[in-house]
Parts: sequence; structure tokens; C-alpha cells
Amino acid sequence: METDANPGYLTKRDTEVKLPRPTRVKNKTPAPIQITAEQILREARERQEAEIRPPKQKITDPTELADYRLRKRKEYEDLIRRIRWNISVWVKYAQWEESQKDFNRARSVWERALEVDYRNHTLWLKYAEFEMKNRFVNHARNVWDRAVSLLPRVDQLWYKYIHMEEVLGNVPAARQVFERWMQWQPDTQGWLSYIKFELRYGETERARDIHERFIACHPRPESFIRYAKFEMKRGEIARARAIYERAADLLADDEDAETLFLAFAEFEERCKEIERARCIYKFALARVPKSRAEDLYRKYLAFEKQFGDKEGIDDAIVGKRRLQYEEEVRKNPLNYDSWFDYARLEEGVGNKEAVREVYERAIANMPPAEEKRYWQRYIYLWINYALYEELDAQDVERTRDVYRECLKLIPHKKFSFAKIWLLAAQFEIRQKNLNAARRILGNAIGIAPKDKIFKKYIEIELQLGNIDRCRTLYMKYLEWSMENCYAWTKFAELERSLGETERTRAIYKEAIKQPALDMPELLWKAYIDFEISERNFENTRELYESLLERTKHLKVWLSYAKFEASADYDNEELDENGKPSEEDAEAFKSRQLDRAQKSRAIFERAFEHFRHNEPELKEERAMLLEEWLNVESSFGALGDVSIVQKKLPRKVKRKRPITTEDGTPAGFEEYIDYIFPDEVAMAPNLKILEAAYKWKKQKVDSDED
Repeated sequence: METDANPGYLTKRDTEVKLPRPTRVKNKTPAPIQITAEQILREARERQEAEIRPPKQKITDPTELADYRLRKRKEYEDLIRRIRWNISVWVKYAQWEESQKDFNRARSVWERALEVDYRNHTLWLKYAEFEMKNRFVNHARNVWDRAVSLLPRVDQLWYKYIHMEEVLGNVPAARQVFERWMQWQPDTQGWLSYIKFELRYGETERARDIHERFIACHPRPESFIRYAKFEMKRGEIARARAIYERAADLLADDEDAETLFLAFAEFEERCKEIERARCIYKFALARVPKSRAEDLYRKYLAFEKQFGDKEGIDDAIVGKRRLQYEEEVRKNPLNYDSWFDYARLEEGVGNKEAVREVYERAIANMPPAEEKRYWQRYIYLWINYALYEELDAQDVERTRDVYRECLKLIPHKKFSFAKIWLLAAQFEIRQKNLNAARRILGNAIGIAPKDKIFKKYIEIELQLGNIDRCRTLYMKYLEWSMENCYAWTKFAELERSLGETERTRAIYKEAIKQPALDMPELLWKAYIDFEISERNFENTRELYESLLERTKHLKVWLSYAKFEASADYDNEELDENGKPSEEDAEAFKSRQLDRAQKSRAIFERAFEHFRHNEPELKEERAMLLEEWLNVESSFGALGDVSIVQKKLPRKVKRKRPITTEDGTPAGFEEYIDYIFPDEVAMAPNLKILEAAYKWKKQKVDSDED
């Protein structure tokens, strides 16, 4: 038994479109007569055959008419059988039956269509229009009644139904339809249509009752505003004001309360009740959140400019600026500059509670990380808060609480602020509470010691005359920072001011023994100046020698030499002209000679040091010789200028190559070089070296070429 190769359905091969193979063009040379695309299109248009249209059928007798109707109905029924869900086919079918004046059949088609999709409100509209167009009023009323019962949320059905009754002049029926509709609590437009309907027929009381039901169904600012305008239009000012007051009591916290208060204030303005309007604006500004009160502030400012005095205008401007600051801090709560401006604004107004509220909100926004750079602006919020409480509010306890909370908040183990400690202590001093101030500064030294705290604490105790406390603080200061030359110097100056020479000298000696100092030159200078002022020249020389063991800096040599040149000079007995008396002339001359020799010895030591140990420091050696020459000149006949002049260098301009950071040459620069007399003997060797350098440079240039 052979099997059938046909599977019973079309395969891909059966449905393939087989196109003929394109003819291969052998001769590709251009034709002698060229045809344009325009000619091709024109010829296609000319050769196009006429459109085939079916002939017009003329019906001449009832038999042909019945045959035509039967054929047409069969077409529509077949079409419906195939695409039953297509509503447009049903509509065309019903309209065709209507055109044949067979209303019962058309009505039957509409009913069958509604069985398919009764939720399609377009079907109901066309069905009802069909009944109304053909003056079947009761049928139309029946259709509308069924439609609004099945689809009560389609407003268009209600509008059409009411419109039909109103056109027919059946006002009670239209009102009855409205009442049925209102039971479904439609949107705002439905209620407004009902109100307009009653007003068209002069039923004001009915319209007022509908307004009451409307605001009960939709208690929104727009509803109350429409009701109040309705009463205002009829001259019922008291009723309109009562409506606004009801709305203000009911909707003061609503999201759209701003529009209600604006309408209420404008109503009072139209009624010439300026004070009432101002009270409404202020009440609204107090109740409406500042983020939603931008229009309210703008209208209030315009109102005050028109009707208010200077104080009222200032209040309005402050309110507008307050709104701007609220918006800024809402967008970025960590923008402390905005908080500063906001607090300054409230301080200018003078409302203590408002100022405190702003400061409390500001300090609640702590920096995101425990790093000092984030806290530097934040800490000034606390400082300004404390200063406001002390100076403006004059609340001592609250100021103390602010400082206490601020000090608790700062992470002192990571960083601290000396300013806040000092301000807290100074506040207690202003309150004549020295024990509390000492307690604060003592805690500061124990928790987060800083230079400023030590300095201020010592300054306070010194002003109070507590020398023992100052000494104790200096000891604590030096225990905390042994390398601090400022602390050593000030401690020594304190003892010196008290006449404690030995204590001063002991402090200086202990200071210079420290292995590390932040500014040793200041400490040594202070110690040396102290010994000179005490006229203890031997100790001074020992100090200079000790200093030279640590450093051979040019300034040290110069200071040492100048000291020797002027040592014990103030003790000379000079007359009014600055010259010694005749009996002391010899002694003065011998002392001057001794000073000159000692100073010259120091200069010679310094010169030899720079010459042998640091020959590259030619500029320092030249400066040394210049100072030496000046000192020798100051001694007059006792000085020997020729010794220095033999050693003076000769200035020479030279060039040296300069390079950039990455090592590439960047040209040459001029500099001043010094040639000393002791280098002249090496001049032949220098000339040989210079010649070798020129030869090397020429060779490098030739290689590059």
C-alpha cells in the first residue's frame, strides 16, 4: 500500500516564489537613442488602461429590490459570521438597514451588536442617535436609560441623555437624570454642568444646594473657590466669606491650600478689607510649608507694596528671603553658608524662637566624616549660636549649654578646635566664674593640648598675677612640646621679668640641650642677648663657641665678630660729643685695640673656614669680607683695612647652562662669580681647563651636525 506524499498542509517549498533567472546582458555599450526616466513614466501613463468599474444597477421593480436586499443582507451576515468582533461592520450593517427604512431590522442589528460588546459606548451613542434621528423618542429614552445603567462612568452618555431631554423641553426629566448621575459622584465637570443647568432656568436656590453637595463630595480648594465666586457674583459677600472661612478651617493643611488662601486674600482685597487680607496672608505663611509658598510670598510682597507701610514691606521681603533660604538648605543641608545667611536673617527680624529653631536645625546637620576640613565651617555655627545666646538673647545658662554640647560633639581624639575651648573659657571669665574657666582650660590641656590654649591660659593667669600657676603651665607646655622654642623663650622672659636671673639662665641652658628644636636660631639669639644684657661677656663667648660647634653659618660668624667689636663698649665714659675724656683716652684706646684684635681674629677664623671647608660658598665669603671691611673701618686708625683689601675678590660675569625639569637644555643664564686673590695662582690651570671645555663643546657640536 503506497503512502500519500502530501502531508495535508503547504510546506515551505510550496510557498516559495520562484523568480525567473535574470537575463544576462552581453552588450553593455550605450544605445544610440537614450530614453529618460521622464519619457518612461509618460509612456506608462499614456498606455495605462482605463479603470474597470462595475456598471450602475438600476432597480425597476419590487422583485429586483427584494433580490438586491437579500444579496446585500447575505453579504453582511457572512461578513459578521467571519469577523463578529469588528464593530464597524455592525455599524455599517445597521446604517444600511436604516437607509432601507427597515427600522425594525436596523434596531435588531443594533441589539445584536450590543450583545457582542455592550461596554463599547460608541455603539450606544450611535444606537441612540439612530432612534433620535428617526424621531423614536421613547425608544431613544429607553436606549439612554439602559446605557447609563450599564456604563455609569461614561460621562458622554449622561451629557447626551440630558441634552436630549433638555432639547425636548422636558426639564424635570433632565433634572431627574442629573440626580441619578450625581448619585455616582462624578468629577468636577459633572457637578458644574448640573449647576449651570439650574442657573439656565433661574433656580438659584437649587444651584446653591448643589454647590453644598459638590463641596461635600469634592472637598478641595477649587470647589470652595467656585462656590465662593458663585455667591460673590450674586452679591452675597457674607455667604462668600463664610464659605472661605469653612474652607480655611477644613483645608488649612491641604497640599493646595496656597491657592485657597490666595483666593481668600484677593476676595478681601476686592471687598476693601485690607487688614483682613493681611491677616489671611500672615496666617497662610505660618501654615503653608515654605517649599510650596513661593507664589504666596510673591503676592504678599505685592500686597504690602500696594497697601502696607515700610514695616509691612520689610516683613514681606523677609518672608520671601526666608523662602529662598529654605529652598537652599532643603537642596543641600550641608551648605553651611546658607545656614549662616538664614540665621543672620532671623537675627535681624528679632524673633528669638525662630533664631533658635534655625540654629538647632543647622547644627543637626553634622559633617559627613570625622575630618577637620569638613568641620571647619560647621564649628562656626556653634560659635555664632553661643554668641547670639550670650549677647542678643542674654541667656547665660543656654550659652553655657551650647558650649558644653559643642565640646562633647567634637571628636577630640582625632582633631580639636582651640577656638571653641578659648571662647568657652572667656565666656566664664566674663561671668566672673574663674574656677569654671580654669576647669575648661585644664580639660583642654588634658584632652587636646594646643599652642593657642597654653598661650591664652598663661596670659590669663599672668594678668591675674598668679606666677606659680604660670610656671606650672609653662612646665606642662614644655612637657607637651619640648622642641617649642617659643615656649622656652617666653618662660625665660617671664623669669627675667621677675628678676630671677639664675632661673632664666637655667631655663636657657636646659633649652639648648634639647636634641630637636623647631627654631633654634631664635632661642640662641634670645640666650645670647640675655647674657649680653647681663654684661656676662665670658658666658656670651662660650655660647658663641658652643653655637659654632653646632653650625658654621655666616650669620653666626658675623654676629660673633660684631659682638667682639662692641663688647663692653657701653661702659665707656664718654663726654657729650661721644669722645672719651683726656685722662681715660689711653685706657679707651687700649680697649678699642683689644676689641679690634678679637673681632679680627673671629673674622680670620670665619674666612679660613669658608676658604678651606666650604670653598663653593664664594658669595658668603665675599659678604664676610664686606662686613669685615666695615668693621675695620669703624675702628678708624686702630683698624687695619689693608688686611681685608688684600683678600677682596674680583667680580666676573659668567654664563652657565640651565635645564628644565625633564633634563632638556633650556639655554644659558648669567651669574656673578667671585675670583679671590688666592685663586690667581691657579689661573694657568684654570685657562687649560677652559680651553679643554671649549674643545669638548666644539666636538659635541660637530657630532650633532
